[in-house]
Amino acid sequence: MSTAILTGQPVPGSSLEGDLRSLGFDVRLAADAGDAETLLAAVPLDQRVAVVDARFVGHPHALRLGLTDPRFAASALPGAISVQPEARKALTRAVARESSAPGGLAVATDHLAERLTAALDADGVAVYRPELGTLVAAVPADPQERNEARQAVSAVDDEAVRLRSAVKARDGFFTTYCISPYSRYIARWCARRGLTPNQVTTASLITALIAAGCAATGTRAGFVVAGLLLMFSFVLDCTDGQLARYSLQYSTLGAWLDATFDRAKEYAYYAGLALGAARGGDDVWALALGAMILQTCRHVVDFSFNEANHDATANTSPTAALSDKLDSVGWTVWVRRMIVLPIGERWAMIAVLTALTTPRITFYALLIGCAFAATYTTAGRVLRSLTRKARRTDRAAQALADLTDSGPLAELLTRFARRVPLRAPAVTALAGGAVVVLAAWLAPYGSWWPVLGAVFYVLLSPLAVVRPLKGALDWLVPPFFRAAEYLTVLVLAANADVNGALPAAFGLVAAVAYHHYDTVYRIRGNAGAPPHWLVRAIGGHEGRTLLVTVLAALLTAEQFKVALTALAVAVALLVLVESIRFWVSSGAPAVHDEGEPA
Repeated sequence: MSTAILTGQPVPGSSLEGDLRSLGFDVRLAADAGDAETLLAAVPLDQRVAVVDARFVGHPHALRLGLTDPRFAASALPGAISVQPEARKALTRAVARESSAPGGLAVATDHLAERLTAALDADGVAVYRPELGTLVAAVPADPQERNEARQAVSAVDDEAVRLRSAVKARDGFFTTYCISPYSRYIARWCARRGLTPNQVTTASLITALIAAGCAATGTRAGFVVAGLLLMFSFVLDCTDGQLARYSLQYSTLGAWLDATFDRAKEYAYYAGLALGAARGGDDVWALALGAMILQTCRHVVDFSFNEANHDATANTSPTAALSDKLDSVGWTVWVRRMIVLPIGERWAMIAVLTALTTPRITFYALLIGCAFAATYTTAGRVLRSLTRKARRTDRAAQALADLTDSGPLAELLTRFARRVPLRAPAVTALAGGAVVVLAAWLAPYGSWWPVLGAVFYVLLSPLAVVRPLKGALDWLVPPFFRAAEYLTVLVLAANADVNGALPAAFGLVAAVAYHHYDTVYRIRGNAGAPPHWLVRAIGGHEGRTLLVTVLAALLTAEQFKVALTALAVAVALLVLVESIRFWVSSGAPAVHDEGEPA
């Protein structure tokens, strides 16, 4: 239970007390600052507490936005302030100063909430102020202003605004025009029945897994049902975020589920399609793994570029200016969002092609579309980086270093790498990755050439990260490392040419990719990278690449398949257990994905 302290004399006919109770607040009345201090001291330290001016006039959803959002330690709107336990001490100090001001307990409570907000600002507490748009939140000074405020409240449909704001502000064309117009009402239906975003997210995952199972049957009926279920899963995927925004049910667990389940659903569906194709006599596991690698590397490019530039100073370029200019022309915005093949367009394409064609055609279309999108976005970001005069921060450099996922071998060689005057990290990472992938591709299975290529890769890896990654193109280092590791596994498994090797490689890449996504979302939530012991335990990108090449050289094709499977299981267990422990802990950030379309 949260507590709201109403300051001042209640206004006859005001619905404020009822609105606060409907939001889950236990309402207490304070005649002056001294009463407010006494009531505040009586509220348990682990509860949210709000101080609200009794003269407040506004929409219930304005109060919801300003007083109940769990993502912020302190939030405020005109005439009201709310704090969570972490900001409680600052509020207590501010209230104590008010009650001890000249006049003592008789100090009037006019504008007390506003003064407390200003005191928290001065105390260094970050106070969130939601954008209300057409919603009303005001503290009228006289009856005339009160009547005007009440008329303004009546003129705006609170529920309509709440429904509109439940939809993500920036999304893809398909999601915006084909899903959100009705999924927001599904979100409201769920809210009125007490369902949580986590339950809807889980339902979306289960639906996608059933779709993957239908695709795995290899029958035309199974493919048709799989396509329909995949689209329904996507509707639920939109609904969970809209439900979270509609009811402000953000949570630590929800952040983890929302961040990782999209990838789990999509990649499980790839596996289902590959299994279905195999039942029909067509082996497309290499295409499925290639699609997963391409999609994962696309995301790493997005994450690395954004982390490198989100807090850079003097962060402008002619390319960015042209992009902003194009965004000012309405139709170009949607074209540019569609050609990057965000999740809505991508899943719609996969669903339709699954139902109407074959898994092989579906994967060909997916690979071509994603390759074009990756080329378009990466080229644009390279141009921005080369023409941008930006100074990147230490935080950005640390985030990129964490995203590289360098392990114990790179650490061991770092002391020697400092003596090498090499200052092109992206080129170094690309060269090392190209050597190991080409060696694996050109040499026959069982050759030691891939091992030599991996040794070269290991030796170059620390050279790419020995200095802070603050260069114009240094954000390319993590995606180059991801591509090198994943492609090496793919090529070696394909060269083994034995049933089960590519599915085992698919499982290994999926486990490692999960670890990399988990790293990204921890950094996004300002929680830092995964613990150092975990990175060391799973070997880092260079250690895993070397290990896989050595296994391919030492073992027969059948034994290599078994080794890949065992390695996939070991990595998956380690990263999943640690990830679940972190995201369900109280120390995880309460965030929800509001970024670019996935």
